[in-house]
Amino acid sequence: QDFGYCLGVLHHIPNTQKALEDCTKLLKPGAPILLYLYYNFENKPIWFKSIWKLSDCIRRIVSISPKAIKHPISSVIALLIYFPISRLAYVFEKMGFNVENIPLSDYRAKPFYQCKNDALDRFGTRLEQRFSKSQITEMLMKADCKNVEFSSGTPYWCCIAFKK
Repeated sequence: QDFGYCLGVLHHIPNTQKALEDCTKLLKPGAPILLYLYYNFENKPIWFKSIWKLSDCIRRIVSISPKAIKHPISSVIALLIYFPISRLAYVFEKMGFNVENIPLSDYRAKPFYQCKNDALDRFGTRLEQRFSKSQITEMLMKADCKNVEFSSGTPYWCCIAFKK
């Protein structure tokens, strides 16, 4: 393959390293791979991580629910949590505040549909792994890639690497 991408998938696979290696085996030498894996909040304050831990407890319950329950609950989470908090971040941003550490601030200018879709992705999946920048770099190197470059902005961690 001349190009590979895997955006928001591999962190839901039990053996992320093996899955990444399977992807990069298909690439020609020098071919780029664009990758997005959930990040482990290494660049966020402790209170942010604590909020995530609480939400993860909720995710573990919601994710094992039947689809008929999981979908409506995720929609309610999007409506009552994602949308209002993200819009509050939007207001704060317009007032001149830095909103990068407000949970869900990435959704501040996104449509409700994206909030709803991402709430289902977040709360509806049983396996959610999160990685540091250094772990992702190491995984890519083990997957026969080089020249890993990360985006400096959100979503963390989105990167590009090249097959050796």
